[in-house]
Order: sequence, then structure tokens, then C-alpha cells
Amino acid sequence: MSRAFVKEPDGLSAELPDRAVSTHPNDVTEEGYRQIEVKLAAARDAYATAQASDDREGMAAAARELRYWNARRASARIVPNSDDATHVRFGSTVTIIRDDGRKQTFRIVGEDEADPARGTISQVSPLARSMFGKRVGDVVPAGAGDAKILSIGNGPAG
Repeated sequence: MSRAFVKEPDGLSAELPDRAVSTHPNDVTEEGYRQIEVKLAAARDAYATAQASDDREGMAAAARELRYWNARRASARIVPNSDDATHVRFGSTVTIIRDDGRKQTFRIVGEDEADPARGTISQVSPLARSMFGKRVGDVVPAGAGDAKILSIGNGPAG
């Protein structure tokens, strides 16, 4: 008989493999740390809800998220905003102009809080890494072309 048709004994639940955790330092902004706390609380709530309804698949999924967000919180290093806007660093908001004339503004943040559609990029992305230490007027590789740094700000774009 195939294992697919064998019922699991009571008390055992399927465990999902862990989400991959980045090997890069887990630098986060203060906002990023708050996001980790929110996601951890959501995973706890999801686990409790699944447990209350004896939803084994739900418990396995929530347990996986709990393991991931606990690991991310444990390794998080909050990097405070800097008052120095002379060069690009973690947390900087940078405006660039690409070869094709597109002007873009991004804030460099931690991996878990990065969302390019919302104007944030991960500190380990090629674009962010190319900008670290650069100043206004410097040209950096950006995708298939280059981009010129137009401005550097501190903290969230606004």
C-alpha cells in the first residue's frame, strides 16, 4: 500500500522544512525590527488558531513561520539612522538617475523589509552594494547600465 493512504498516528504532525535563513548579517532598521515583531505575533496567532481547530497543516505552516521569525529576531542588529548624509550607508534614502533617464528613489534596508515596489531595497542587492560609500555625483552600475547618484538622505523617504 502506498504511504499516501496511510493515516498518521494521533499526536504526530507533518513538519515543513525550515525557510532558508540568509547567511548575510541581519541588519535591520528600527522599522524593520518592528515588522519582524509583527510577523512573529501573526505566526503565534496563526499557530494558536490552527491548534484550536486541530488543523495539522495549519500548525505545521505556522510552526515553520515561528521558527523563521524567531531566528530573524534573534539575529537582528538594529542599525540606527545616521545624521551623516555625505555618503551612502545602510538606511540611506538615495535618488538616482539611470542611463535611460528614469529617476528612482530607494531606501537601503534589511533583507526582510525590502520591497522595491514600495521604495526599499535590500542591503545585499547588487544596486545597494554598488552604492555603499558613494557620494552625490558618483556613477554606479545599475542593472545593464549605470546610474548617477543625485541625492542622499537619512531615514525613510518622504
